[in-house]
Amino acid sequence: MARFLWVLLTFTAASQVVPALAVAELASRAHFREPWIWGAATFTYGVGLFLGRARARMSDSPKPWWLLHVVDEPYFAHWCASLLATVLSIFMIAASPVVDVVRGAPIAFPWAGVAWTYLVALVISLYGVVYRRRRFRIERVRIDVEHLPDAFDGYRIAHLSDLHIGALTPKSWGMRWSRAANRLDADLAVVTGDMVTSGTAFHEDIASVVGSLRAKDGVVVSMGNHDYFGGDGEPLISLLRAAGVRVIRNAGELLERAGQNMYLAAIDDTWTRRDDLDAALRERPEGAATLLLAHDPDEFHAAAKRGVDVVLSGHTHGGQIAFPFFARELNLSKLSHEHHLGIYRRGKSTLYVHPGLGTTGPPIRIGVAPAIVEITLRRASTR
Repeated sequence: MARFLWVLLTFTAASQVVPALAVAELASRAHFREPWIWGAATFTYGVGLFLGRARARMSDSPKPWWLLHVVDEPYFAHWCASLLATVLSIFMIAASPVVDVVRGAPIAFPWAGVAWTYLVALVISLYGVVYRRRRFRIERVRIDVEHLPDAFDGYRIAHLSDLHIGALTPKSWGMRWSRAANRLDADLAVVTGDMVTSGTAFHEDIASVVGSLRAKDGVVVSMGNHDYFGGDGEPLISLLRAAGVRVIRNAGELLERAGQNMYLAAIDDTWTRRDDLDAALRERPEGAATLLLAHDPDEFHAAAKRGVDVVLSGHTHGGQIAFPFFARELNLSKLSHEHHLGIYRRGKSTLYVHPGLGTTGPPIRIGVAPAIVEITLRRASTR
């Protein structure tokens, strides 16, 4: 982990060159004395505050409100803006000589263009850090299931995922999500893992949030990788169960309606190799419609081979950063996951990948809104 932090620090230092040049240029245009000092100060700010912020994300603990809002959020907005501005500036610097030649002007370094890339990137990043991740929406998704029992036709599930409750995603946000989910008056409420950012300091807050969910058939949780990061997941599981939440780990149960049933199963975390799909499906009645909670969507292929009808997952956050209005096609998680956002189908099986509610890494969302998702199961026509 220490080596990983040093790699990130080196990467961060490289990304601070463009903001430093941009601020020095702006200071020069504003006729400040020694504009290079302002650029050097910007570089020092970007590098100097990084390790403390990064370590805090890896071992999450409560912080004073002023530190979060006056120091951490502005810093993360600057950090994200630095990355975006660096990418934009590389293209600008490469294209600038061509533009100068076409215009018949002397070839010159695009100082003004570099300053503008940082300013534009900073505005976008402030929006993603300060506003977008705070504003969640309600999404409604229909999933058709062959041979769904008549009693479960129209069955509604309030799906939450990737809460990442912690210093930068406080309990108060989680309670707002819970109240919104409860207003759906769903048949079942599920949380598909990653309730934790890291560590164990916020376990009681998480249990309060998840324990406040309400649905006719109760609340069911599957575990995610972050639920085991930086600490033992067992204390959280105990707190959740004490709050009336059913934590299912490589097992299943029958949901019953009017003498008919549907099999609900969940697997444990795949990253720490606690998952066992065979065990989760062992008690499934032959021919039963099956709903599986699996934090990691990469389990979809294996579940489809075993005839699971519906898989609900999370994990990817839809990349957290995506191109607006094209989030499904252009998002960061698409670089590493085959199934990264929304609905996927394989034969008679359907996967839904939740966009998440909280964040990991830099606390930013652009183009991928946090969401509470109402899943409605409908009996598919077999004609």
